[in-house]
Parts: sequence; structure tokens; C-alpha cells
Amino acid sequence: MIVSKVCMETKRTKKVFVAMSGGVDSSVSAALLKAATPNNFSKLFGRPTTKGFRGFDVTGVFIKAWHPEFADCNWQNDRRDAMRVASHLGIPFKTFDLEKEYKKKVIDHMLYEYKNGRTPNPDVVCNQTIKFGEFYNKARKEGADHVATGHYAQILRKKDEYMLTISRDTNKDQSYFLWAIDKNILPHIIFPVGNMIKSDVRKKAEEFGLLVAKKKDSQGLCFVGKFNFKEFLKKYFPARKGEVLNNKGEIIGVHDGAILYTLGERHGFIIKKKTPHDASYYVIGRNIKKNTITVSHTKKEGSAFTKHAFIKKVNWFGLSPLKNKKYNARARYKQDLQRCRVKKIGRKWKVIFDKKQASITPGQSLVIYDKNICLGGGIIQ
Repeated sequence: MIVSKVCMETKRTKKVFVAMSGGVDSSVSAALLKAATPNNFSKLFGRPTTKGFRGFDVTGVFIKAWHPEFADCNWQNDRRDAMRVASHLGIPFKTFDLEKEYKKKVIDHMLYEYKNGRTPNPDVVCNQTIKFGEFYNKARKEGADHVATGHYAQILRKKDEYMLTISRDTNKDQSYFLWAIDKNILPHIIFPVGNMIKSDVRKKAEEFGLLVAKKKDSQGLCFVGKFNFKEFLKKYFPARKGEVLNNKGEIIGVHDGAILYTLGERHGFIIKKKTPHDASYYVIGRNIKKNTITVSHTKKEGSAFTKHAFIKKVNWFGLSPLKNKKYNARARYKQDLQRCRVKKIGRKWKVIFDKKQASITPGQSLVIYDKNICLGGGIIQ
């Protein structure tokens, strides 16, 4: 039988540091852990516990990250909300200042990737290096047995093997952003809302009397929030006008700099040669050196429309994929799972899809699934 790793045998109360963002998901996560007892564990988490479970010693932690000076930022309000929730729950509250680490490992890395013509996924890097890197390491040094977050994903245990799986709420599942975390720390991670539907999380927040029960979900870049991303990039890469080409190589418009666009995008450039009946154009190619972008009326053209992709910097949580077995994969968040095979070629891994895929973008994550189990993934070359 598969059981959650939070049900492991214990002879003492386990100390858990919960990353509290001030939002409803992390707040309910803290509340569930605080409320857990041997008698109500199954009701709260939807899975059985084992003999010896005594509850959790919960500490709330707000992670202070770097924020651009030119963007509106509500981190002080978010921290205040997290602090009020912690006070309401009667748990200790800490602030971990990881501003320098976030700037170096997430922002600087993101800018480097854009400079070199790739489109990175900063949320994946944030989870790998900050939430389950710096935060995890600091929490463990301060005596935490586990760390918990409000991610919609699950960690299950079968015998001595720990697996990352999709959440019960498939519409909110965030396993795509978690493929790169170190498999060795899975036994020490808890996702309390991973077995819940979002609407039930909000109901639970009301039951716990949390002031954030109706707070809107945060959007945008991890820790930074929602803002004009192109304007952000222009602060580091000044606009440099370039030519928009059609799939025949003809000049049909202008853009603000090839570095600012990603494959599949259909906004932010000007088409001069068009008629009132023209359909939307999509970016199907970029040339950073020549500062040109190529567009088409369909995504199903160009080098990004392909039946295979190579991935690097792979991370497998368990055994690597079998050569002739069929798996599922997604190359972007919330994309429908696509059937594929995965095989190793030298030092590279090749993913072969059953059908051609649009917008396979270098720098983005390609994540592999075996039914509901996230095997891991890699960065598209």
C-alpha cells in the first residue's frame, strides 16, 4: 500500500517549518499541520497515519526575496498577513532574508539565459534553489525535521521509495515546477494541501478562521508577483528595433528586440504589411545575433514545431525512464499531457513525441510522467 511520507513512524513530535507567503494555500497548510493529531490525521489529509504519530511542532516562515525597485511590491503586506495567520494559529513566526540568494540564483540566472537566446522558467529555478534549497537548508540547520509549502503536489512513499505525484486537484497541479528539486530531500518535504481541491482549501481556511480565506491567489514571477515582464527585461536589455520576418524571409514588420520574445508569442510586435482580414501572427523563430524574429499565422511551423526534443540538466527522482516504454510529458505549465518515449543518447536524453508539438522552447522545462507519478525532467536544448 502507498502511504504518505508524513505518516512515517515517529516517537516524538516532528518539527516543521512552513513557508508562509501570506496566501491561502500556505496558511491552510500551516493550520492543517498545527491541527493534526493521531485521531484526526486521516480526516485532515485524506490518508492513514501510522502508530506512533504524535503531531507536528509548527513554525511559520516568511521568505523575503529580491524585488525590483521599479515594480510595485506587496511583500510587506504579504508578510503582515502571514504573521497574523501565525499569531491566530498560535505558532512561532520567523523571517528568512534570502534577498541576495534569490537575486543571484533566480534573477541573474534568468537574465543570463535570456541574453543567450533561451527562455528560462524562473519558478522552476526558484523551487530548486530557494524554497527547496536555501530555505530547506536553513530550516534544517535550525532543527526542522521537515519543511512544508502550499504547493499542489503530493509526495508518496512506497516502502523506502519516495515519489513526487500530481495533486488531487489536477487543474492546480504544480508538479511541473518541482521536477528539479533534489530527490534526497523528498522524505523531508510535506505538501499539506496536495490532496485537496482548491475550493475545499478556501472552505477549510474559513473553518480555521483565517483572515486570508478570500484573498486572491498571487500571480506572476515566484515571490515577485505580477508585473510587465517585457518592461522588466528592457531595464537590463535596452530596446533594439529589429525586423519581423514571415516564413518566406520577407520583412513584414518591426519589433523591440528579439531577446524580448518567446516562441509562440503573438503580442508586442508591429506588422506593417497586413490586411484587415489577417489572422494573428505567432513567433516561430528568433535570431538573437541578427535581432530578427520570424512569425507565422500558425504555431505549427519553424524549428519549434517538432516531434522530438533533447533535454539537459536532467533530474530523475527514481530510476531513469525505460527506453521502449510510453510516458506522458508536458513542455509548459498546464499543457495537456503528451504521449512520448524517452531514451538516452550518449550524455543527452531525447524525448520523442507521438505527435508533433508546437512551441518547444529552448530553456523551458520538459517534464516526464508515468501516469500520476512525476519521474523528473530536464531543460530543453
